[in-house]
Amino acid sequence: MSTGASNPEYVNARVRSRRASLFADEDYRKLVRMGPSEIARFMEETEYEREINALGTRFSGVDLIEYALNQNLARHFHDLLDWSDGRLYDLIARYLRKFDVWNLKTILRGIYTDSSPEDIRTDLIRAGELDDRTIDRLLEVDTIEDAIEVLGRTIYHDPLEVAYEEYEESHALVPLENALDRAFYERLLADIRGLDTPGSAGPQEGPRALYIEFLQAEIDFRNARNALRLARSGADLDPAAYYIDGGVLFTESELRQLVNRYDDLVDHIAANRRYGDRLSGALDRLRDADSLIQFEHAVDAALLEYADTLSSIYPVSVSAVLSYILAKEREIENIRAIARGREVGLSESEIEEELVIL
Repeated sequence: MSTGASNPEYVNARVRSRRASLFADEDYRKLVRMGPSEIARFMEETEYEREINALGTRFSGVDLIEYALNQNLARHFHDLLDWSDGRLYDLIARYLRKFDVWNLKTILRGIYTDSSPEDIRTDLIRAGELDDRTIDRLLEVDTIEDAIEVLGRTIYHDPLEVAYEEYEESHALVPLENALDRAFYERLLADIRGLDTPGSAGPQEGPRALYIEFLQAEIDFRNARNALRLARSGADLDPAAYYIDGGVLFTESELRQLVNRYDDLVDHIAANRRYGDRLSGALDRLRDADSLIQFEHAVDAALLEYADTLSSIYPVSVSAVLSYILAKEREIENIRAIARGREVGLSESEIEEELVIL
């Protein structure tokens, strides 16, 4: 745990500068009309120049774009940590562990689909805390059971080991992926709530409360997304069994009741004062969604809108940093979706359906 004074004013000034360089929605509309090589050239004229130039001699096309995106994302988030001091550093570092979960999900999916280690490596984002040695060992194993064993000294081992029994029965990755999400969010919330226990040198109530509110929103929208995904998958799985504790929007029983009643699910979100008062535009998009992918994108947009609202209400706080992290992730995912869509020959309208545009 870092000690000493935080420096939110300095970090937020740097974050505002970085956020100003993010792609605008009009940039995405330009990109959907380009092929992979044109997209790479477009990126070379932006703040992705360093990564495109460094990787351009080894990769081309979508591979070049993928590696450049992931390296750029990791660089930006390492910069956040380099800029930050004291408790602010701790709050950001704890949140960036979400990329350990991303990488572990990516590796498990790769093993599940018998992908090559190099194909899996393309999608990894080295912005978490798992060291390169552990990642490399995971890329060498051939079975999910062996991968779980490699994680023996991490917080993910025991939840994955429990979920593995259900994986063996269902042959679906959902139990394993959900176990990773649960381990991340529930451990993070417990850590943050414990920072100001008597005798500790935890953060002041304001920063801690904002951080928890942001995490609760992520959990709430992840629960809604997971529940609807399961309900529409046709799999014989109980959505409430994949409930992540710590949000404010649903109980397990409410989630079970609402998951097959879409309009009621959106009404339930709107009725919550925390979200309903701040998410009118996003809620309209949720109501208009007529497919699972549209719902998931509307949920992502709602979380972005909520994070932006928190950062505007409390501009000198960790909220602005967390909002930027989400916005940067959105940019990476949008560019990746465009490049992959162009590679497989999707139409412009089909690609646009894959984008999260506010």
